[in-house]
Amino acid sequence: MKWKQQLDGMQAYKPGKPIEEVQREFGLQEVVKLASNENPFGCSPKVTAYLQDNAVNHAIYPDGYAQNLRTAVANYLGVNETQLLFGNGSDDIITILTRALLYPGVNTIMADPSFSQYWHNADIEGAEVRKIPCIEGAHDLDAMAAAIDDKTSIVWVCSPNNPTGVVIADTDLRAFLAKVPSDVLVVLDEAYIEYVTHPDHLDTLPLIEKYPNVLLMRTFSKAYGLASFRVGYAIGQPEIIAKLDPVRAPFNNTILSQAAAAIALSDQDFIEACCEANEKGKKQYVEFCEKHNLTYYPSDTNFIFFNTNADSDVVFHELMKRGFIIRSGNALGSPGFIRVTIGTEAQNEALLGHLETVLKEQGVFA
Repeated sequence: MKWKQQLDGMQAYKPGKPIEEVQREFGLQEVVKLASNENPFGCSPKVTAYLQDNAVNHAIYPDGYAQNLRTAVANYLGVNETQLLFGNGSDDIITILTRALLYPGVNTIMADPSFSQYWHNADIEGAEVRKIPCIEGAHDLDAMAAAIDDKTSIVWVCSPNNPTGVVIADTDLRAFLAKVPSDVLVVLDEAYIEYVTHPDHLDTLPLIEKYPNVLLMRTFSKAYGLASFRVGYAIGQPEIIAKLDPVRAPFNNTILSQAAAAIALSDQDFIEACCEANEKGKKQYVEFCEKHNLTYYPSDTNFIFFNTNADSDVVFHELMKRGFIIRSGNALGSPGFIRVTIGTEAQNEALLGHLETVLKEQGVFA
């Protein structure tokens, strides 16, 4: 077989363990998954009602242009319909971007740690990957700007950043964008935008007009609770969208996913309630970290990333035995840290109780 050389030694993305596997492995009746930053409150009741009361013809292809969803998102954001590109989750958008813009001889720049699919897809396309270490969980925008040269094709900016949760202030972001050449695409990944409360973060939509080389990425997988439907989208100038659209697979969003996303978007009361509960849950983790002098990054997401001062794989395994699935920092390039999705108040309280026991067993606490 004439495989791409870039595939040598490459491994597939490894998501958190599924609930059913953990139940079988440890003989547990109940398992709480707090590893993949899903919404613990599910999706809007309006979506659930639609799925229960409406049938679709499964023999018919979906609308490849996603017209109804496109209109709903355009009206909600106040943008033109030609400024939107829909994908089978944000991962699909990333694949489209790398396929269109990355190839041997060009480079791409990103923070480290950040979302692994940026460099994974860049490696597949044979582009040079330039990772710029974060500073206290935040993008080092000055160093990222300095790394740009005439061969740079894409710069990835994740705000809030995954896995650290740190958001970029508006003034810092604008100062960075002013340094980026106009022929370099800046992808601003905003998967957790609905959860942001930081006072220095402002609406990013105006950036598209001021900096035409900026593309925003958002998703229905996180706050909207539709991860299983796989709907992500990009917002940019019509000229950029028009160049990317031919790379998109013809029917990359299903009939059900398009309908569910449009209905979820209409229920902003549900999103507001989830975000309020998320803030309360976040405080539970912050108080735990501060009580035990554990380093944590300020999060504007529905997860928190903190140092357990122990082997994070051991912590991961011990919590899993107790019925809680989290994410080990070893899998994210940050040994000692764990990333925990903020759950319901009861889930958070239970997990933190078990975590305290585990860290005592590991000699972290007296």
